[in-house]
Amino acid sequence: MNTDSKLIFVYNANSGWLNDKIDIIHKTLSPKTYKCSLCTLTYGFWYMEQSWKDFIQSLDVEVGFLHRDNLIKQFGVSDVPLPAAFKQQGKGIQLWIGADEMNQCKTLDDLIELVQKHLNIESQEGQL
Repeated sequence: MNTDSKLIFVYNANSGWLNDKIDIIHKTLSPKTYKCSLCTLTYGFWYMEQSWKDFIQSLDVEVGFLHRDNLIKQFGVSDVPLPAAFKQQGKGIQLWIGADEMNQCKTLDDLIELVQKHLNIESQEGQL
């Protein structure tokens, strides 16, 4: 593993206490119109799903999470459909898993398999 690499998962939601509460209400009352599959799959009502947390902690790479507004503030990226995952090396980032792929995941297991698939590709190419 390249110790300079980091995976960053980005939610299609803005940060902040009020935004969190609005998202919880939206996700609960109208899940079909909620626009962040990453939030839906990885979070229960209040907390991150334990199986996702365990999976992330088991990875041999540093993992971080950002909200849409923090992606813009920290990296100046605003034109990428979200949710998505990025690979950070140094100060730069590149798209790693796009919204189309991420939104195809219907269960948390699907998402975990998708991440594992991409990690295997990166490992075989010696890029992560």
